[in-house]
Amino acid sequence: MSDNVTRPSRRDFLKSSAAVSAGAALAGGLSIGRSAHAAGGDVIKACLIGCGGRGQGAIRNLLNVQDNIKVVAVADAFESKAKGAVKGLQGEDAYKAKVDIPDDRIFWGLDSYKKAIACGIDLVVTAAPPGLRPIHYKAAVEAGKHVFMEKPCCVDAPGFRSLMETNKLAEQKGLKVGVGLQRHHEDRYIETIKRIHDGAIGDVMFQRVYWNGGGVWVRTREQLAEQLGRTPTEMEYQVNNWYYFVWLSGDHICEQHIHNLDVANWVFNKSGDPKAAHPIEANGMGGRQVRKGKDVGQIYDHHAVEFTYADGTKVFSQCRHIPNTWSPVMEHAHGTKGDSNCCGQIDGAAKWRYKGKNVNPYDQEHVDLLKAIRSGEKYHEGWLGAVSSFTAVFGRMATYSGQVVKWDDAVAKGPDEMPKSFAWDAEPPVKPGPDGTYEHAVAVPGVYKAY
Repeated sequence: MSDNVTRPSRRDFLKSSAAVSAGAALAGGLSIGRSAHAAGGDVIKACLIGCGGRGQGAIRNLLNVQDNIKVVAVADAFESKAKGAVKGLQGEDAYKAKVDIPDDRIFWGLDSYKKAIACGIDLVVTAAPPGLRPIHYKAAVEAGKHVFMEKPCCVDAPGFRSLMETNKLAEQKGLKVGVGLQRHHEDRYIETIKRIHDGAIGDVMFQRVYWNGGGVWVRTREQLAEQLGRTPTEMEYQVNNWYYFVWLSGDHICEQHIHNLDVANWVFNKSGDPKAAHPIEANGMGGRQVRKGKDVGQIYDHHAVEFTYADGTKVFSQCRHIPNTWSPVMEHAHGTKGDSNCCGQIDGAAKWRYKGKNVNPYDQEHVDLLKAIRSGEKYHEGWLGAVSSFTAVFGRMATYSGQVVKWDDAVAKGPDEMPKSFAWDAEPPVKPGPDGTYEHAVAVPGVYKAY
């Protein structure tokens, strides 16, 4: 793939494939992906935590699987989102037979996840803002539930440490854990990276990874006030407009660019142990050039990071939210005998093109998880989710500080971004300045301390 070709984003892919996926998989009886669902007729009961766009997308991906599944509870911070998700599912012919959510299993509020988990479910699908992911994951695993969690899985070092401890507990309990890093369930990636591991491009010298685009949605204070019928608290506003606050999203290097950084780790991961496949050092630069105003929080609009791995190999990383700029979403691995786009193309001495099937990876990741639940086989992507998520956090620590940061120090001493308490009247970690903006809270390289 040339550098001038942009792969479709997750949202673009879902828009183009949703009708085919839902209609064919459920109404037409088409088997999904590389393997049929595992045997066993007992219903798997699921709950959804986080009923925004990604949460509603994830639960539909789950329901697309040909299996005996029921969604029996939902939870969201906001009443309108929880109720809206149920109404949407119950109103679609492709899904309504798999939805059993009476009014008393629709929950809202910052502690609503606890109520959904307590509804006699088997599987938790969690897609609330990423900063809350370690809390929801821990609660689900402590309750003995299988988990599918969206990425990123943490936004700071304490969150990463929490994930790793919960991963140990999930492993001890034999629970199955899936993570929304869907490239690991996409055959063109799987086959290409296997060939890279087998030496198709020789020794990998360096990689380049990108998630550049024009930016994402903004949710204003005024819109939320209209929805609530009153003036929102600062905590309500930030949770609703979560993308723009570090404690909730981790910045767009975490929320989007994690996919590309995850592929970079994967390419270097010949051992198969995700705990070992991460950079040990990072330096970078970033800032805000076009992200201005009262509703764009404190996050950057561009990051560029140089990651160094244990053997000295480099990954050069870019992510950007600036309209009318070069906007690739891609990965490239460069080796001593050729190079690859990591998703179906190898050039050089072992030139090759992927010609196999192209399944919907957002469905396939649920196929694979449910198959493991049915069969009892070991299935634990929690390690992958934690390490790839912290790779992105690690990059942000480098761009915010302008310093060279070390992995072990970042894990041990990275700052806690979370609020001291979770309540609608509690104080979030950052508040607007006198001008109503959060410019005073934007990290300044040379001033911000990574740890």
